[in-house]
Amino acid sequence: MQEEQVEKELREHRESIDRLDAVLIYTLGERFKHTQKVGILKAWNNLPPSDPKREKKLIARLEQLARNADLDPEFAKKLIQFIIKEVIQHHKLHRKNTIIEKD
Repeated sequence: MQEEQVEKELREHRESIDRLDAVLIYTLGERFKHTQKVGILKAWNNLPPSDPKREKKLIARLEQLARNADLDPEFAKKLIQFIIKEVIQHHKLHRKNTIIEKD
């Protein structure tokens, strides 16, 4: 393959990757808007920050989606576990702030 053609293909792939990265970030932003609202609801209703049953189902669902998408399910599991950990930290913060507001 000529160098010119390689550069062209690299550029096209990288442009697609950049667009997909933007989709990922905006999608995560939307996801976190909803998880923030869930955290507030949990805090005001004295529910625990984490929901192990839901988390287990979510991980299994995303592992299956990963397999369907030809993505390493272990990678998908690690990614969602990282996201869940962040969400739980936000929920704990909401709980702490709610306790302060209620006092």
